Amino acid sequence: MKNIIVCMKQVLDPEIPLSLFHIDTEARQAIQPKAMPPVLSPFDENALEAALEIKDIQESNVTVISLGKKLTKAVVSSALAAGADRLVILQDEAFGEFNTYLTANAIATAIKKLGQYDLILCGLQAADTNTGQVGTGIASILGIPCITAALKVELDNDKVRVEKALPDGYEVIEAPTPVVVTTTYEVGALREPGVEAFMSAAKKPITTWNARDLGIETGNTGRFTMIKMDAPAHESKCEILEGSSSEEKAVKLVTKLKEIKVI
Repeated sequence: MKNIIVCMKQVLDPEIPLSLFHIDTEARQAIQPKAMPPVLSPFDENALEAALEIKDIQESNVTVISLGKKLTKAVVSSALAAGADRLVILQDEAFGEFNTYLTANAIATAIKKLGQYDLILCGLQAADTNTGQVGTGIASILGIPCITAALKVELDNDKVRVEKALPDGYEVIEAPTPVVVTTTYEVGALREPGVEAFMSAAKKPITTWNARDLGIETGNTGRFTMIKMDAPAHESKCEILEGSSSEEKAVKLVTKLKEIKVI
């Protein structure tokens, strides 16, 4: 049996209207609107789908790892309903920091604690920070290969075969297991579970570990300091061009566009 680990992050819903989005500049973090619950990062959902497609073909055990400060159980456990076999929640006050090294180190430590693994799948990047560093960080800490931007992933005995996206096509890469692979949206959307899947998900094992359980240090692990976080200011102006006819208005419009160097 193959052991596949999928790293999935809980994020603010990317579809949140800008009018509901707020930044706490003092705490340097985004505020979750009460009317909009968090979701799993879409790229991570692609990674889970890649794991489940492998499971469809060969006997595999899929474990999902999710890390955060305050995780919503209903959100992260939805991975179990989709088809994952086990959920490991890494939850600690320190895990709320925007710190990719701490995240990668905590997940890598949890993977070591879980034991034998053949394939680790991550989304290309998180939908909130877009750093794309955690997958490569995990590979570096574990000392195993990493293939990024995969649009297709196949697991064959002790070898992983990946189709990697390029600007003008794709290339095929093979690597021995264990290996980390980050996936793009081209892998495919995560399958929709039925009602029975949600009922059976409640019977699947969920493990929760904090920083102490993992035996990791959370202080002084940053490689950078966040100085400021705020929402960009968008200014807009509206000018009404008067005219006695459509032709006159059109001439004024063209003149104005040339004046502000749009045309």
